[in-house]
Amino acid sequence: MSFILARLFSALLVVFGVLCLVFFLIHWVPGDPVEVMLGESARAADREALRQALGLDRPLGVQFLHYLDGLLHLDLGTSLHSQRPIGEILLERLPATAELSVAALLVAVAIAFPLGVLSAVHKDSVWDHLAMGVSLGGVAVPNFLLGPLLILFFSLWLGWFPVSGRDGLASLVLPALTLGTALAAILSRMLRASLLEVLGEDYIRTARAKGLAPRVVIWKHALRNALLPVITLLGLQLGALLAGAVITEVVFAWPGVGQLVIEAIQRRDYPLVQASVLLISLIYVVVNTLTDVAYALADPRLRVGGGR
Repeated sequence: MSFILARLFSALLVVFGVLCLVFFLIHWVPGDPVEVMLGESARAADREALRQALGLDRPLGVQFLHYLDGLLHLDLGTSLHSQRPIGEILLERLPATAELSVAALLVAVAIAFPLGVLSAVHKDSVWDHLAMGVSLGGVAVPNFLLGPLLILFFSLWLGWFPVSGRDGLASLVLPALTLGTALAAILSRMLRASLLEVLGEDYIRTARAKGLAPRVVIWKHALRNALLPVITLLGLQLGALLAGAVITEVVFAWPGVGQLVIEAIQRRDYPLVQASVLLISLIYVVVNTLTDVAYALADPRLRVGGGR
């Protein structure tokens, strides 16, 4: 119980730190949301009136305390640009990001498991070098380059998938492939290392000595025991998946939270940027905390040692 409480306390500190960092950095970035909303030709009196109406004329510390008070009452505020409640805007965009993240996760698993198992079973062979080369390429090619390349080949040349937008299953393929490739590369290398370690254990040699088929030894005995570190890495990499979703959503004009963040930054919509980043950070911290707790429950040594 003390381990879980310690992890929860650490998670709360991280969320509060992210909240403070985002709030002050956004307000220190050059640019005036009032000027963006009214235009450069607006009169000074109109600018000042709007600034007072939005509360931007108050000291930064007062604005921060007001924002914290709103969060304690589950009030994320109102968008400076659209004048709509931020909670409603996030609820509209969140399903698209969740859909893309889940699809990318499925793509990553579908690619990583065959590559990782193939590399481990055929260690130091041509298949091993080929599979690891593919995974290395997945890590090396960034999303902002891979996305346009996929659009160029599969959308413009072949005409198989839409260029952008969210309109049916076909429009999900290229964004999910772009977002899931880097995660697949990391998972495949982790699976290879974990599986190679398991394949050297005594019980695997015993299973082979009993005459079990290689397929049964690999998929039923070895892979099951090699999955724990892979699942842990999968949970820890979800944050990277959400971060990559920002770039991917912009490239494919995917109407999710990632694209919302970029739009809010361009408009200097402080409350919307803060709420969006806070939501992404909260998801990241919650998933990482649950992963740590689940790993500790599976391995009592971590609870005794107080953490990793």
